[in-house]
Amino acid sequence: MGNGAWLGILVLFSVLFIVVSTTRFKLHPFLALLSVTFLFGLLSGMDLPKLLDSLQKGFGDTLGRIGIVIVCGLIIGAFLEKSGGAFSLAEAVLNMIGRKRVPLAMAIMGHLVSIAVFADSGFVILLPLAKALSRRARLSLAVSAVALFFGLLSTHVMVPPTPGPLGAAEIMGADVGLVILYGLPVSFLMALVGCLFAVKIASRVWIEAGAGVTEDEIERLVAQAPRAWKAAVPLILPILLIVTKSFADYPTHPFGTGPVAALLSFIGSPVVALSIGVLLALWLPKRLERSMLSSTGWVGESLNSAAIVILVTGAGGAFGRVLMDAGIGDAVGHSLSRLSLGLWLPFLVAAALRLAQGSATVAMLTTSAITLPLVEVLGLASPEAKALTVLAIASGAAAASHANDSGFWIVTQLSGMDVRTGYRLVTVGSTVVGLCGAVTVWLVGWFVL
Repeated sequence: MGNGAWLGILVLFSVLFIVVSTTRFKLHPFLALLSVTFLFGLLSGMDLPKLLDSLQKGFGDTLGRIGIVIVCGLIIGAFLEKSGGAFSLAEAVLNMIGRKRVPLAMAIMGHLVSIAVFADSGFVILLPLAKALSRRARLSLAVSAVALFFGLLSTHVMVPPTPGPLGAAEIMGADVGLVILYGLPVSFLMALVGCLFAVKIASRVWIEAGAGVTEDEIERLVAQAPRAWKAAVPLILPILLIVTKSFADYPTHPFGTGPVAALLSFIGSPVVALSIGVLLALWLPKRLERSMLSSTGWVGESLNSAAIVILVTGAGGAFGRVLMDAGIGDAVGHSLSRLSLGLWLPFLVAAALRLAQGSATVAMLTTSAITLPLVEVLGLASPEAKALTVLAIASGAAAASHANDSGFWIVTQLSGMDVRTGYRLVTVGSTVVGLCGAVTVWLVGWFVL
């Protein structure tokens, strides 16, 4: 057996190990990724010093560039959630879209809120509003709940600073600004397709909205929350700064090469841009209290959440570095290049991992580590191609949400769906949304690559 075939088998074994250990044996993804990194390195014949060096560099380099960014993103999300800013944004969207267009309003709300708030948390925050609007419009809760979830899901997998796409971009070496620039319109189209699925398919299932929170109670919550524009600033400004940096660093130098370009490049780096976002987020509560910044307050809760994401992201970076240093790209790249899969290969790998183990973030990080050594032979080495590769991975990670995904249970249980209905609406719908993303990314790639 040739070295290429053996390394290919080891990659398949690695994926299988991650899936089985995290699903059947409930092993934490960090331990699963760390274990498989050692196993792959040993079985591939890497020298022990080289294996240790690759693992440490992959882990350290990844966290050095992304750890602070993840922490900042989660702090912004916590302040947006707990200050009531998410409700203010939702109310503003509702006023613009119209209170009769409930599914579209819920999809757009989810799309905005999930830029900083995890999709699961965003669903819990906005579901009372979905129930109130569904009651008023005499609409099945299934429609508004499904539209909301797919709006949340689209940005959760597509748009940094959400940890999944941010970690995938870091592992792939993709420009975060380009990922955002392409990811925002693609994710918005995915949200619209999810909304259409909700209107056409979920409307066939009647779920009573129930009592829940009244509109008067929601209005009281919004009255205590920061204004919508104020809540939007910590979300939108960092994104604008990061995208501006991508333009400033472009080879044509649209802002020149002087102090202005240097300043834009500095404040548009993800670490600085998200740090500015954190400072602006501190402005959201009616009164900023020291307890909010303590280890047990809003910041402390964010750091606890960040620790898990950071460790898994670092382990994913270590796995990717070991794969690359073992020579997997040269070994199996020739056979893959003959298949001419291009952007479809990372999509299919991510979709398979998502289907098997449930976590969209783990699927994205693992697929990025597997794809990185293959970008040359797949013709995806340019900055634009790497950004689109991240989005192809994200599209796969959006698909096939089912019983091994926490989001599936949050949607079904809180909205009153039975499991069979959940498979019909959440699982099938998320697959449609993921395929929409993949086709859109492929079409964009056809024009720009």
